[in-house]
Amino acid sequence: MVEQELSTEKVILEAAKKVFLDKGFDGARMQQIADEAGINKALLHYYFRSKDKLFDAIFEGAFMQFLPNISQVMVSDIPFAEKIRAIVGHYIDMLLENPYLPVFVIREIQRTPEKIITLIKKSGIKLEIMDKMIQKEVADHNIVPISFSHLIVNMLGLCIFPFIARPIIEGFVFKNDSRAYHKFLLERKALVADFIINAIQIK
Repeated sequence: MVEQELSTEKVILEAAKKVFLDKGFDGARMQQIADEAGINKALLHYYFRSKDKLFDAIFEGAFMQFLPNISQVMVSDIPFAEKIRAIVGHYIDMLLENPYLPVFVIREIQRTPEKIITLIKKSGIKLEIMDKMIQKEVADHNIVPISFSHLIVNMLGLCIFPFIARPIIEGFVFKNDSRAYHKFLLERKALVADFIINAIQIK
């Protein structure tokens, strides 16, 4: 009985993830989720009493996946340039596996920014610790003066934008050649890391 309930809950969560990613919170309907899961609406409400509760379960998992484990990489003992490569590589790999996640997360950031702030705090990212580490690199004359906030926004922006702008990049730049677009995304793992490193390293 317990295994059956867990299995049903998993089916519901997978169905809800698909509907929410496609429609967003406002566009999704509980009936759509029930239909996608192959169950009736009453059973859906038995497991999740409201759309808000179901959405929270999906969004928290999606956002935590969207947010790479930057803290762990940044405080590790590997050389600074390798930290940049590790973060960029991890992030683009994650986006390749979940190409529709950026649009979903950014859409919900606009809707409930306070929820995002709560999740970031919950993730354990400590900006002050990472900023101190960056400033040590600056003081040691390894990189040019830059704050962690600018560095991370530059990195994540360069990683995320090609996924958000997929219809334009794949449709116009690559003339709907999905293989060429995918190759372009893979190339960006090295290109973005090199671009950031070359921009901040003191030669």
